[in-house]
Amino acid sequence: MSALADLIDLLLPQRCAGCGHHPGLLCDACARPLLAEARPAGQAPAGLPPPWTVAAYEGPLRTILASYKERGRAALAVPLGEALATAVHAALPSGPGPPLVVWVPSGRRAVRRRGHDPLRGMVEVAVRRLRASGVPVTALGALRQRGRVADQAGLSARERAANLAGAVEARAEVAGRRVVLVDDVVTTGASLAESARALRAAGADVAGAATVAATPRHRLW
Repeated sequence: MSALADLIDLLLPQRCAGCGHHPGLLCDACARPLLAEARPAGQAPAGLPPPWTVAAYEGPLRTILASYKERGRAALAVPLGEALATAVHAALPSGPGPPLVVWVPSGRRAVRRRGHDPLRGMVEVAVRRLRASGVPVTALGALRQRGRVADQAGLSARERAANLAGAVEARAEVAGRRVVLVDDVVTTGASLAESARALRAAGADVAGAATVAATPRHRLW
């Protein structure tokens, strides 16, 4: 997006990040999918618990996520993070001790270009919301990319898996901990699967997975 377009966005009154027609952050219609109950996102790759999700990655939600990730509308972390909290709550495993919420890592170049780590921002909102409601979860940035990873856009499921193979590593302190792994969107599941592999290699129990949205071919509704 051009610097001129970004400047126009700053100078003009904010419009709904989904449809662009109504004043404010999100209009009721565009916010509604993020308020839904969590549902299974569909079949997961081997080694990954079936992820829970809230919305379909289509229509205004695609624009909302792009506005948050690429256009600097940081306030969208709140509705997106609250939707993620719904999915994380559904994915929480039973058992002793508070589980960790660990997010799929962004590449360092992407974080620098965007000026923020979008998924981390959503996770922080989600964990605050869950803890405020009495759910004892803890967020941990336990994953990082080991090298350069090509942009996943336009890649097939097999190409996505090959692009990410061995690309993620986990911190040692996840050993013996139960983890809910989160991402913003599940498409083929390659990012979640590679992150789960790294966590298991470090000794973690990947007991749940959650996303804000799922591509239509993954959703079950």
